[in-house]
Amino acid sequence: MNFQQLRIIREAARRDYNLTDVANALFTSQSGVSRHIRELEEELGLALFIRYGKRLLGMTEPGKELLVIAERILGDADNIRKLASTFANRDSGRLLIATTHTQARYALPRVVKAFREQFPLVQLELRQGSPEEIVRLVQTGEVDIGISSEQLDKSEGVVAFPYYRWHHNIVVPEQHPLTAERELTLAALAHWPIVTYQAGLTGRARVDDAFAEAGIVPQILLTAQDSDVIKTYVELEMGVGILADMAFDSQRDKGLVQLDGSRLFAPHTAWIGLKQGQFQHNFAWQFIQLCNPELALAEIQARAMSNEPLLDYQI
Repeated sequence: MNFQQLRIIREAARRDYNLTDVANALFTSQSGVSRHIRELEEELGLALFIRYGKRLLGMTEPGKELLVIAERILGDADNIRKLASTFANRDSGRLLIATTHTQARYALPRVVKAFREQFPLVQLELRQGSPEEIVRLVQTGEVDIGISSEQLDKSEGVVAFPYYRWHHNIVVPEQHPLTAERELTLAALAHWPIVTYQAGLTGRARVDDAFAEAGIVPQILLTAQDSDVIKTYVELEMGVGILADMAFDSQRDKGLVQLDGSRLFAPHTAWIGLKQGQFQHNFAWQFIQLCNPELALAEIQARAMSNEPLLDYQI
């Protein structure tokens, strides 16, 4: 038994048992992948995969058990390599962060600037994606840190720390009739076409829930992933925007006004997620603390490296 065989078992599960994709991911040949699987099954005396002819359809029960062990062994091996690298290069390396457009554009610039000043030799890479993509990248260890308002705090194998609290506000052109409202209501909003986020992004579900609980069906004119796109169409007076509060800057967003929506929509927490039990470079722990200075480094490390079941994190 060797590490390459364990990597093949892991990649087969990740790549839906497509041996061509497994071979490409591991930079080897399909025949080599098949040979490694055959040799491992012969060594163990067990069938690890369900087959239909030469195709793999899934894993047998022994195969599923082996996959759990393989994930743990390969994760520990990665931790050993990272441990050695951390002590050899404490202030240099690469930090991979998966996040949404909204976090990358509005929340992270201050943190990234401070991090860069503190760790000038660390290469920082931001990968933008959907909450589902971010969770997958964290769970598989393809990135070091994930940041999103959705899913990270409820995903298996991910330990999540609070970053900051936020809520949705209303954005309208200057002199819009809603600016004269004494107390903004969902009913008043529903008189206007609405421009907001796509389903599944930037807390959109809580916007929908608020209207549904009030028994109001809003006219959603346009949805977008990007907060700047939403503001562009509001500027064109096509509708009123429902926007994350951190995405509005009164100095930059000339001609627009932000109205408080904190009483209309439930608040959100942006979360920082790590793969549970995965060792991190020292600068990764420091990055998390820059995001939320109230978190102690010892607390971050202890919770992230624990293999105990995760409890809800109170904020």
